[in-house]
Amino acid sequence: MMKTFIPKNPGTARSWQLVDATDKPLGRLAVNIANTLRGKNRPTFDPAVDMGDFVIVVNAEKIRLTGRKVEQKEYQRYSGWRGGLKTFTAKTMLEKHPDRVILEAVWGMLPKNTISRKMMTRIRVYRGSEHPHVAQAPVASSY
Repeated sequence: MMKTFIPKNPGTARSWQLVDATDKPLGRLAVNIANTLRGKNRPTFDPAVDMGDFVIVVNAEKIRLTGRKVEQKEYQRYSGWRGGLKTFTAKTMLEKHPDRVILEAVWGMLPKNTISRKMMTRIRVYRGSEHPHVAQAPVASSY
């Protein structure tokens, strides 16, 4: 008799992955982080179950944008008021908030549902190489 395996939410058994963003292309790094947050690196992946790991990204200011994206790529924020649409180039975003560049890219790679909003709470992005998550014993990932 065959039994169907239904994966469960790992709860507190999630691992912590440490990613160094130095000289990594933004899109390739974002898709790898999104796959780790979703749990696609596990053999028991189920899109309806939140099975992903925690991800810590360090050296966010050293991320690489290919081509002319530094001058041409634009980010938008809307305050909700009339005339409240602000646009920023990737160059100014990398200078002021390099962590938001990575967060926006990862958010674009995840499906838009309630599970992905929960997944985004498990990513931590830091400008430099220091992070306060040493106690969680993060494992350096290969991407």
